[in-house]
Amino acid sequence: MAGHFLTTHQRVVDELGRRIVRGVWEPGGPLPVEGALAADIGVSRGVVREAVKALVAKGMLHVRPRTGTRVLPPERWNHLDRDVLRWKQDGDATALLRDTGELRRIVEPEAARLAAGRAGPDDVRVLYESLASMEAAAAAPGRAGYVEADIAFHRALLDASGNRLLGSLGRAVEIALEHSFLVSTQTPGAVEASLPGHRAVVRAVEARDSVAASRAVLALIEAAEQEIAQSPAMPSDTPGGTV
Repeated sequence: MAGHFLTTHQRVVDELGRRIVRGVWEPGGPLPVEGALAADIGVSRGVVREAVKALVAKGMLHVRPRTGTRVLPPERWNHLDRDVLRWKQDGDATALLRDTGELRRIVEPEAARLAAGRAGPDDVRVLYESLASMEAAAAAPGRAGYVEADIAFHRALLDASGNRLLGSLGRAVEIALEHSFLVSTQTPGAVEASLPGHRAVVRAVEARDSVAASRAVLALIEAAEQEIAQSPAMPSDTPGGTV
């Protein structure tokens, strides 16, 4: 019973969250009352009440006595929340790609610079192992596992920076990174072209060359933005891809 309730709870959270992202209810406007939502979705009022609490915790709703539940504007949302990222991926993928690309430009070159100065032998080993997984996946039928290996590489780079907040940030936005990877790798030749750039990052970190490491990561990001622009999966004016 508990498992069924949790599944129903998440389904209602997903439904309401997606509606908010799609703009079904205007920011600042009221959310329909519990009874109306329960009848619309086909669940009990208690399930709706718990779902509203979850969305309040994500910064998407605000409950106030006597005035009811209000939809908060996007700038109040927790955009690092995994559910919010999923809903944005489904509802506003272009903006999510832009935000992801801008975040990468701010974070990853500096993370690479720090990694070049701080990475130990184990960090370098993990980077090489992640690179080897990318190369193996690139050669596999259908490139199975490539996106996962690419995510692992960038996670390892952030971890190698020695800054735990950067490592946590990377894990928080992995859904956004995965979406960007899936789009950018649809561009013909993108996967093969990205591998030498990733190897350049590892070699620069291993050589403790902070300038080269930072430049190599920035080059990857710039190349990825071009791949996103050319990807058949997105409009041609979409910036901010990731590889």
